[in-house]
Amino acid sequence: MKIHIAVDVLGLPYAIHITTANVTDRAGAIEMLTDIKAGLPTLRKLLCDGGYTGEDFALKIKSLTGAEVEIAKRPDLHKFAVMPKRWIVERSFGWLDKCRRLWKNCERLIENTLNMVIFAFVSLLIKRY
Repeated sequence: MKIHIAVDVLGLPYAIHITTANVTDRAGAIEMLTDIKAGLPTLRKLLCDGGYTGEDFALKIKSLTGAEVEIAKRPDLHKFAVMPKRWIVERSFGWLDKCRRLWKNCERLIENTLNMVIFAFVSLLIKRY
């Protein structure tokens, strides 16, 4: 299963969408944004990694949300460099990996995985605030 999340600048989720492994990243992101398009009225820019490239994807996102798609790519594959703003979503996935039930996806149903991800973010917020 793949976990697609849309986060704010603090790394807190706006949307969580779980798909099976055979769904591409672009298709999963479009499904997620289709579900929540009314909930993101001020979205101006969508920062994505290299798995979300393509003009069709950018046009579909523009028609759904009115947001521009920006791809954050690595300049060199053999050197480590911190990508600007991309670490925000990677940090959110790191928080999820600290949860014992999510470090390896052993759930059989997509709904169970979704509930575990929501529970992980709720427990994170309770511990933090």
